[in-house]
Amino acid sequence: MKLIITRHAKSSWDSPYLNDHERPLAKRGKRASNAIGRWLAERGHIPRTVLCSTSVRTRQTWSRIERCIPGRYDVRFESNLYHGGIRSIVKALSSVDDSPVLILGHNPAIGYFASAVLQTRPVHSKFQKYPTAATLVCEVPVEKWKQMQLGSGQLIDFVVPRELQ
Repeated sequence: MKLIITRHAKSSWDSPYLNDHERPLAKRGKRASNAIGRWLAERGHIPRTVLCSTSVRTRQTWSRIERCIPGRYDVRFESNLYHGGIRSIVKALSSVDDSPVLILGHNPAIGYFASAVLQTRPVHSKFQKYPTAATLVCEVPVEKWKQMQLGSGQLIDFVVPRELQ
């Protein structure tokens, strides 16, 4: 089964009175989201299900990626992806039956999860930091997400937006 793990794009700090959940994307984040969407489509990494945090910046990241994604897909906004850890991500994923799945969340959890799911991490200077809009694509040797074991994923692709712009 194929898994796509994306961190939200760069958020704006222009309104210091907004709470963290309400922060929108910065201009750079909008460009990065568009670039990631095009990259996913060009590489054929088309999700059938999207698990997205409820924050404004993750919703806006998905909205821009979505413009590039052909076909039909199910989008689920999951509040526990906002502040949850790896266990929250695994729990949300285990509720899905199809593939590919795109998970769109926040650091540190999304970066930790990306690292934990792989058998061998990519040799990439930015992988450990998992910067904004970083996207990992991997294959996991299961028939159902409920069977997934951390450390079993095989790397297919990893990219950060600066490589695409």
